[in-house]
Amino acid sequence: MRRLSVRTRLTLVYGGLFLVTSAVLVSVTYLLTVRTMDNRFSARENVDAATLARLRAMAIDGDLSQLMALRTDADRQLARQKHDVLEQLLQSSLVTMLVLGVLAVAIGYLVAGRMLRPLHRVTATARRLSESNMHERIALDGPQDEIKDLADTFDRMLDRLNRAFDAQRRFVANASHELRTPLTINRTVLEVALASRKSPPETKALADVLLGNTARHERLIEGLLLLAKSERELGTRAGTPLPDVVRSALDQLDDPAVDVEARLAPAVVTGDPVLLERCAVNLLENAVKYNVPDGRVWVSTGVADGEAFLRVVNTGRPVPAYEVAAIFEPFRRLRADRTGSRDGAGLGLSIVRAVVHAHGGAIETVPRPDGGLSITVRLPGAAAIPPVPPVAAAREAR
Repeated sequence: MRRLSVRTRLTLVYGGLFLVTSAVLVSVTYLLTVRTMDNRFSARENVDAATLARLRAMAIDGDLSQLMALRTDADRQLARQKHDVLEQLLQSSLVTMLVLGVLAVAIGYLVAGRMLRPLHRVTATARRLSESNMHERIALDGPQDEIKDLADTFDRMLDRLNRAFDAQRRFVANASHELRTPLTINRTVLEVALASRKSPPETKALADVLLGNTARHERLIEGLLLLAKSERELGTRAGTPLPDVVRSALDQLDDPAVDVEARLAPAVVTGDPVLLERCAVNLLENAVKYNVPDGRVWVSTGVADGEAFLRVVNTGRPVPAYEVAAIFEPFRRLRADRTGSRDGAGLGLSIVRAVVHAHGGAIETVPRPDGGLSITVRLPGAAAIPPVPPVAAAREAR
């Protein structure tokens, strides 16, 4: 019953109630008919008994025996007729009940569909809604019943959501300007102080420390703004080859101290190329940053089970399985060395998760027995692109 639609369940309820009511009506009618016929035949038998007694007083023995035989035969015929009438009544009632039951189910299905049509309209509107068309409303017409109240409540909720999205967009736009501008000015002043020959060594040392803190704050703000953007509705959707995304992400790595090996099979996803590239960059930076000396990183792309995937595997310290989910939370790291890291703000994998969810994908994270992690991003709507020569696609190493 849980897998059936509301329309089907209502139809089954209507049909079941009709059949139960019809069965009760047929049973009552049958019992009343039997009782009436029994009363009628009992009265007739009493009359026949009285008549037979008078005839017995008047007739001779031979005529009496003949009358008794006629009476017995008449009673047998009456009993047979009674049985035939009741049987025909019962069969006719059952056939009529079944025919009317089928009609009741069909009519109930149509009526239930008509009654649920406003709910279908509410559902269709909810499915069409996104951040880009949050202004659309249901505006259901009709009597002020429970369904109309539900639609009006949904419209009022959409009004509140629309105002919240507008406030979020304004906040992101204002924060992008208000937060970046002073940090850019501070960085420029510090760079001028470092480049000036008149600045004493103590001032240059202080400016160098402040410049590092400013750069960290810039990365933190950039990560927060990107996280806010990736959690919103995608504004750009284009066919994006995952191998190209990974190659661009590899070019942005700052001479990693570990060996990065790439095996890029053809795969295309529909989404925002900028966000997908940031997702790949963050995965690779995380794999390189939290590695061991002389460690390795393997990155691969392809299509499996109708889905495109991007897999990044790295060596590193062992990661307990129960702590895997924590690395995707904002400002969360696994150990104290990660918490105190000066190279990141703890937003890299949070941005990865937000980008993947915005594209309708999923993330699989598995700790490696020898240390490190295997992170696989699966994205729907994949399509294979024309194959490239095996030599070019077999292995790309950096």
